[in-house]
Amino acid sequence: MYHLLFFFSQVAVALAVAAIPEGLPAVVTTCLALGTKRMARLNTIVRSLPSVETLGCTTVICSDKTGTLTTNMMSVSKVCVVRSVHQRPMTDEYSISGTTFAPEGFIYDAGGLQLEFPPQSPCLLHLAMCSALCNESTLQFNPDKKCYEKIGESTEVALRVLVEKVGLPGFDSMPSALNMLTKHERASYCNRYWENQFRKISILEFSRDRKRMSVLCSRKQQEIMFSKGAPESIMARCTHILCNDDGSSVPLTMDIRNELEARFQSFAGKDTLRCLALALKRMPPGQQSISYADEANLTFIGLVGMLDPPREEVRDAIHSCMSAGIRVIVVTGDNKSTAESLCRQIGAFEHLDDFAGYSYTASEFEGLPPLERTNALQRMVLFSRVEPSHKKMLVEALQTHNEVVAMTGDGVNDAPALKKADIGIAMGSGTAVAKSASDMVLADDNFATIVAAVAEGRAIYNNTKQFIRYMISSNIGEVVCIFVAAVLGMPDTLIPVQLLWVNLVTDGLPATAIGFNKPDVNIMTVKPRKVNEAVVSGWLFFRYLVIGAYVGLATIAGFVWWFVYSENGPGLPYSELVNFDSCSARQTSYPCSIFEDRHPSTVSMTVLVVVEMFNALNNLSENQSLLVIHPWSNLWLVGSIILTMLLHVAVLYIEPLAALFSVSVFLHSCVVLYYLC
Repeated sequence: MYHLLFFFSQVAVALAVAAIPEGLPAVVTTCLALGTKRMARLNTIVRSLPSVETLGCTTVICSDKTGTLTTNMMSVSKVCVVRSVHQRPMTDEYSISGTTFAPEGFIYDAGGLQLEFPPQSPCLLHLAMCSALCNESTLQFNPDKKCYEKIGESTEVALRVLVEKVGLPGFDSMPSALNMLTKHERASYCNRYWENQFRKISILEFSRDRKRMSVLCSRKQQEIMFSKGAPESIMARCTHILCNDDGSSVPLTMDIRNELEARFQSFAGKDTLRCLALALKRMPPGQQSISYADEANLTFIGLVGMLDPPREEVRDAIHSCMSAGIRVIVVTGDNKSTAESLCRQIGAFEHLDDFAGYSYTASEFEGLPPLERTNALQRMVLFSRVEPSHKKMLVEALQTHNEVVAMTGDGVNDAPALKKADIGIAMGSGTAVAKSASDMVLADDNFATIVAAVAEGRAIYNNTKQFIRYMISSNIGEVVCIFVAAVLGMPDTLIPVQLLWVNLVTDGLPATAIGFNKPDVNIMTVKPRKVNEAVVSGWLFFRYLVIGAYVGLATIAGFVWWFVYSENGPGLPYSELVNFDSCSARQTSYPCSIFEDRHPSTVSMTVLVVVEMFNALNNLSENQSLLVIHPWSNLWLVGSIILTMLLHVAVLYIEPLAALFSVSVFLHSCVVLYYLC
């Protein structure tokens, strides 16, 4: 009965001291906080801490195209206008040099000859007027950064730059005259000229359903409405065209429409250009406002193709996602041909010969029967001509198929989709509404940063698992130590104050340092884990038990070694050690006071500390050895181990501390090292 009571009392003490639930949330939160700091250095600002853990489960990333997959450095690359309805070919195509927001570049004809006076071309002149007036952006020169900067949409700023490259009629358009201006004046010189020539009366703002913008302007008692927008939206409302040879307006025939459609498909497909169409309409004198009904019977001016090159790092990021079992869906409002051409460049379509079943417009997707829509969701790579409402619809549809969805967005209307997604990712250049609805913000608007954040999220989750593994295995070792000793009938291997010290030293510093573990080398080559996957699986728990049993048995072995085999010990037979409680009731060749000696518990505590330090190194990675991930890969862990050992040595050799923790101040560390060897 005595043995049974003694056994349960020792187990109760061990469990009370070794329990870790109170400290677990704090250290897990610490691991997450350390991870968010690393993510901040990767230009990812985490607004919701649980989203860091969710990143490791991400199975689908729905990414915007413009600014995320591309540089968002729009520049007009090509212009197509109608030359004459009586000549073949009926269209003229111009190339524009310069790929930045700097108003520096030239215009070349189809033969590669530079146009000396671009404003002499009627269509180019009216393109410049429309681009300057049907525009709400600003181009300015930043003297601190010594570069030209945009305020507003990149597409509109690109049109501003085109106006500067076209120049003005007369002497003001001569390059020598414009080059005499300061960079601050040059930024918007031609745009200001047209804005001073015309007075804006009324504006119809751009809307996603109309896909166009119009502005009513007045000049010398003449009212003109300028419009710009998606080619299919503008051309469908054009009844006339402006001819480039003489500036006349003639009816838009089916032949001309087909020719322009072919040019548009060439720009959007082969050349990967984002296209806009520009048009005008002469309004009745004295008209003071315009309505949607006025956006009809337009005169087509020209087609503008803008180049927005993909980011260099995106292709590698796409490949990393494929290796990690993460599907990328490009979501864009652009034309389908333009988006497909970009997807080829970034490698999203690299494994496909036929895009059928992988590329859909929003209208095509909505028109699919339920079964085909389900199949499309499982294969989709590109979702084009998308409005904000389609983003939320896509997120909900993917989530019904148990996908963990990350969605990007930057506009006010993107907020519902960002809120609905498992991980809403706002752009740093986006609106405050989008940021407040998101879980994280990309400071650099870069898709590669999303992939880096996913890798970091997986690493944070792994580090959290390693921390839990270390804490549980170490505490199991302490429980085993007390449990086995009590079952065998041996004296206390460790007293409560020593257990507390071991927990403070070995579970505090090294456990926190595990949060600084570097990601495994194969972290982006494994498939995403399941959302409902247990942190501690059956196999992992078995490993906990094995490691914990080893730690506990090694501690008991040190205790037994001192009593039975040590030259400085009493040399007791093992049978006497396990029957120590009956020492006072029988005749023995040794005094019973030897069981009160501090030396054996000192050996046990030292063995426990040293073994747990090796266990800490064992938690640099779950599945990779120290030959792959070296100890110095986490200098914080190495430092914490050194500091822990120094503190333990201080307890062993500083007499007041030794008395406090009931250890032998005279025990030499070489004895323990000899035992461990």
